[in-house]
Amino acid sequence: MKGITPGSWLRDARRQLAKLPSLRMARVPDAPAQPVRDPWLGDHEQGTVVMRGELLLDGGGIALRPGGFVAAPGNAVLRAALHGFTWLRDLRALGTDAARMRARALVSDWIGEAELDRIADRPDVVGARITAWLGQYDFFAASADDAFRQRMMARLVGDARILAAALPAEELDARALTAVKGLIAAAVALPEHAAFLTRALRVLPQELNRQILPDGCHCERSPAQQMAVLMDLVEIRALLQAAQAPAPEPLARAIERMGPALRLLRHGDGGLALFNGSREDSATRIEAVLAQAGRAGRMPSQLPEGGFHRLQTGRTVLIMDCGAPAPAKLDRCAHAGTLAFELSIGRERLIVNCGSARGAGTEWRDACRATAAHSTLVIAETSSAELRPDGLGRRPEHVEVTRQESGAAHWLHASHDGWRAPFGAVHHRRIYVSESGEDIRGEDAVEAASPQPFVVRFHLHPTVEASMQQDGEAVLLRLPSGGGWRLRADGARVSLQESVYLGGPKPRHAEQVVLTASQDGPQQVRWAITRVG
Repeated sequence: MKGITPGSWLRDARRQLAKLPSLRMARVPDAPAQPVRDPWLGDHEQGTVVMRGELLLDGGGIALRPGGFVAAPGNAVLRAALHGFTWLRDLRALGTDAARMRARALVSDWIGEAELDRIADRPDVVGARITAWLGQYDFFAASADDAFRQRMMARLVGDARILAAALPAEELDARALTAVKGLIAAAVALPEHAAFLTRALRVLPQELNRQILPDGCHCERSPAQQMAVLMDLVEIRALLQAAQAPAPEPLARAIERMGPALRLLRHGDGGLALFNGSREDSATRIEAVLAQAGRAGRMPSQLPEGGFHRLQTGRTVLIMDCGAPAPAKLDRCAHAGTLAFELSIGRERLIVNCGSARGAGTEWRDACRATAAHSTLVIAETSSAELRPDGLGRRPEHVEVTRQESGAAHWLHASHDGWRAPFGAVHHRRIYVSESGEDIRGEDAVEAASPQPFVVRFHLHPTVEASMQQDGEAVLLRLPSGGGWRLRADGARVSLQESVYLGGPKPRHAEQVVLTASQDGPQQVRWAITRVG
């Protein structure tokens, strides 16, 4: 039949069989046979928001109250988070009886809902929910009455059977690993269901080999997904240990490679670089993930397959995206930010990208994904990749980079052809970082048969104070610590414009330095960022 593949037909058939009452266990256990521990701390502030009846995530919010689980239009990222129940750990972080009763009431309401949102049955959402219910069982369920625990365990067993039938998941990205994690958690809590673990361990190695690149970068090329996947893998390792089941060899290798790759994607403040749907996140949480991962290997300076480069010398850290966007079906988080970079000095961010708004409306999501929201060049106000709701359309196909080092000094020369189709143009970017880290020089050039209008944008972190210098050819940038830097350009008009920063917990006003080139002039702009004072 048109639109139905043999794999999807078989998955659907298994799901329907799993729902048949005759195939379900005659007896539902009263409680998990073994405890499932959630190794991650919740967020006290987020727990307070949940107590107020709202779930906030990545620039958006959704109601979280009894009766709020029915099918409703809205952002799929928020709806998946709502039905995944990971936010239970934020209520646990409050540690109050009121938070415990709130968690119990919401789970009870969800179980009793007659018509749930269809997204609640997506394998990764089911996997997240099973893991969350089991991981927070002692917090909200252990002290509940028998009727509640029976209802919850019955739903959990049914969901686990359906999840087992749905694997391997249709989603080819990190969501497939979350689904596998949920089935392994169910196998630990329900050891009489040996088939759950058998099924999960059949799928896990192939997903690891497909998703984790040789350099340790996750295939989605997103720092946020890099951390989320590492968290899932650390949990899976702990679950297998609890079940006294041997872990497949690819699991240990993946964790060992992913930790150093995640370190490359951190700034001096400990937070994440803002590429492809990422926000800063908590430095404490990131450090906890790396500590749990263990065996901190040496941090690389580049991820050849992932396409990220880190130029670090002195107190200066420059992280640049020199890779092609993630391929189709792995590009749900992809931004049109090829050749963008971020710059931090010590623990202070100077040059940034705008961040992510995956939980917001379409307009804000696309604005953050556009090339103009990144610290790079933009031709004719057109993004270097076509933004689609589920990923990218037109995109850079050939991204090339060469790197040289001499002592502590670094050179990068990168190019991409994302504008070849609309304008017949290729963007070249050259960057030099001195041995001291106090002299950063760059050149952006457009190679095209006919001259193209373009600008080069440098988005500033909200804490940076910027002021135009009297000659109008440079901007003085002042960090919170008082350190001063000058951004000067040759071959373009320099201006200060408004920007917005969505890399932290809340949106913040910011500024950006914009270098506007003349279409009739040279198709290149040279710029320098140097320390002053």
